[in-house]
Amino acid sequence: MADSSFDVVSKIDRMELDNAINQAIREIDTRFDFKNTGAKIELSGDKLAIEADTEERAKATLDVVKDKLIKRGVSLKHLDAGEPQLSGKIYKIASTMKEGITTENAKKIAKFLRDEGPKSIKTQIQGDELRVTSKSRDDLQEAIEQIKNGKFEFAVQFVNFR
Repeated sequence: MADSSFDVVSKIDRMELDNAINQAIREIDTRFDFKNTGAKIELSGDKLAIEADTEERAKATLDVVKDKLIKRGVSLKHLDAGEPQLSGKIYKIASTMKEGITTENAKKIAKFLRDEGPKSIKTQIQGDELRVTSKSRDDLQEAIEQIKNGKFEFAVQFVNFR
């Protein structure tokens, strides 16, 4: 019998991200407490820029973005938000959207599975993903549960379960 496998990845669903940002922009535009505060949200590539007239409004705008990301199923572990910086008369929050598993993080998952996981599984780093293989599908499902409960500081998804 052939080995079964799955890949551990850290990817953002771009459609959901765009939907969440668009919903946040609409909410900022219509909410009374954001009127005349200069609050703006802009997403370009993996950079998210938030601007507002006061530090509190900038933080509140970031909270709206986070709320919309949660509702659309995008993990907040993908969002790397900085502190509000004063630029002229405007407070700006520069954020990046993190994607992909670094080699260091893949090694952490592999070590975690070696220590905690079923003994029959093997791991292999492939670029920005980690392939986990085993003869037993039950062991793979157990490994998925252990990774989900592993409390890593980055978001993980599981794809290509074969």
